[in-house]
Amino acid sequence: MSLVTSKEMLLHALENRYAVGAFNANNMEQIQAIVEAAEEERAPVILQVSQGAIRYCGLELAASMVKSIAKLATVPVVLHLDHGTDYLQNIRCFRVGFTSLMYDGSKKSYEENVATTGRVCELAHTAGIPVEAELGCVLQSKDNVTPEEVRAAMTDPDQAAEFIRLTGADSLAAAVGSIHGMKSREARLDIDRVEAVRKATGVPLVLHGASGVRHDDVVESIQHGICKVNVATYLNQAFVRGMRQAMEDMPDNVDPRKFLAVGRDEVKEAVREKIRLFGSAGVVSASGGTVSKPRQFRSAELGGTEA
Repeated sequence: MSLVTSKEMLLHALENRYAVGAFNANNMEQIQAIVEAAEEERAPVILQVSQGAIRYCGLELAASMVKSIAKLATVPVVLHLDHGTDYLQNIRCFRVGFTSLMYDGSKKSYEENVATTGRVCELAHTAGIPVEAELGCVLQSKDNVTPEEVRAAMTDPDQAAEFIRLTGADSLAAAVGSIHGMKSREARLDIDRVEAVRKATGVPLVLHGASGVRHDDVVESIQHGICKVNVATYLNQAFVRGMRQAMEDMPDNVDPRKFLAVGRDEVKEAVREKIRLFGSAGVVSASGGTVSKPRQFRSAELGGTEA
């Protein structure tokens, strides 16, 4: 099927209390792994392209690879710009066929964030393309942030309500305790804040930096309004782990495809684990439509709920 937008997808998730996995991809193998896992689990999926990925392989190539695999897919696939940090980048992605945009003005002043987010929404909504915005700031693990700094950067529910009213954004990336780039699963979420932001805004909420969040916190946050969960670091770890193991197992091999295939398989299993954790497995029927009751899994099938 062709690419779809994320608007109805996230509203369905909000109504039925599951989250759609939004997975960052940096190459062909990761794209293949993400969509193959989604098809096998019958889950809708959001393929995210970051500005780093765009610098790595180019905007046209990144978009073309996702479009090509989406045409062959039997589940809904969204092509989403992850952390677009300026208006022009959103325009470029809009022009090449992205079906979901994001303006991240979290490091700008509140007034500038409102103004630019509003401009992006005005553009995107002319073609029915939804926009994700960010308010508050999900910090980076490389900055050695303290718990006090994480809390100070969290989204204010009252300000979030005003922000959505002024901008018209379709979903909101809320800072609720996660941290970008964490390699271990230690972050705890402020579930009360998730609930407060959802009630104040009424829009689907997005969890960034989910790779480093405890599984039980992710599951609970989904019950309180998180409808899209971003995963990047966890997939990169899986890909590199597979490649390293393949190189150890095949020291004389000179065919890179054999190494890449093992990395792809590791990413596929990582995506499968997250899809089941988020509750989106089984949401897509055999005909490609959505159903209201996702499949349920035991703790062992989710990879456990420990930190």
